[in-house]
Amino acid sequence: ATAGQTPVALGSAGAFGVLAGSTISSTGGTTVNGDLGVSPGAGVTGFPPGLVNGAIHAGDAAAAQAQLDLTVAYNDAAGRTVGAITVAGNLGGRTLAPGLYKSTSSLEISSGDLTLDAQGDANAVFMFQMGSTLTTTSGRQVILSGGARAANISWQVGSSATLGTTSVMKGNILALASITLTTGATLEGRALARTAAVTLDANTITIPNSATPAIFQPAAISQPAAISQPTAISQPAAISQPAAILQSAALPAGPYTDAAGQLLDLATKTITVRLSGSMEFYRIRSDRVLTITSILIYAGDVVITYH
Repeated sequence: ATAGQTPVALGSAGAFGVLAGSTISSTGGTTVNGDLGVSPGAGVTGFPPGLVNGAIHAGDAAAAQAQLDLTVAYNDAAGRTVGAITVAGNLGGRTLAPGLYKSTSSLEISSGDLTLDAQGDANAVFMFQMGSTLTTTSGRQVILSGGARAANISWQVGSSATLGTTSVMKGNILALASITLTTGATLEGRALARTAAVTLDANTITIPNSATPAIFQPAAISQPAAISQPTAISQPAAISQPAAILQSAALPAGPYTDAAGQLLDLATKTITVRLSGSMEFYRIRSDRVLTITSILIYAGDVVITYH
């Protein structure tokens, strides 16, 4: 990243939108998008009506581990020295490039908004070290430009941080003591207090996206194995229909001859011939015993049914 800085590794504390050392209290409709925890204290009040879109860890092992990881992260942030740029007092109204900014006392954003310009580098890191407090006044904002990302911004606060009413803050606040968000302040980042309380009042705190944009290469999509075609199911051999030939005669005793122009329908077991206009007697010649079941005269045809 720019100016030789790399993001501060938060370890398990990275899962927490709010982490305190003593207590967490909230008034009104605070929303925390991430875990909320406290250790070694265990007091959490105001949830509900506050909403935590994550887990609440009140004095448990997860919160204790997060505090250990926060201590490591805080010490890392406080110990950075390479390329440090000295600042003091009010940062409002300024536009800053990526880098490490160091104040031996307090910092505030009060006379205007602070713009952090990544200059087209989405991995650019902004780090602020201060020996004492961090304060934003009412309505002031941290504005990100040039691809700057809240996940790459760290505020290492030597004592306590206070965000003014309806102010908009970006980045992870790592405070030695307490963190207070006054009414309506929003934070895209994390409020991580090592030893004291986090106090909230109708705020929205959202863990930012990963510090390094992940570029996912599409995995090769395995083609489904060839679906074996079902083996042809042998159809039962067609049951041969008996050959049936209609014969006719003028007398019951014959002689019988094959009727001319007959049409055999094996499906319906019918034989159709033209009506002769004279008395005819019929029988069926076949290699099997067949019986005539009906004779129907219809539209000039004789339709004979058998089985």
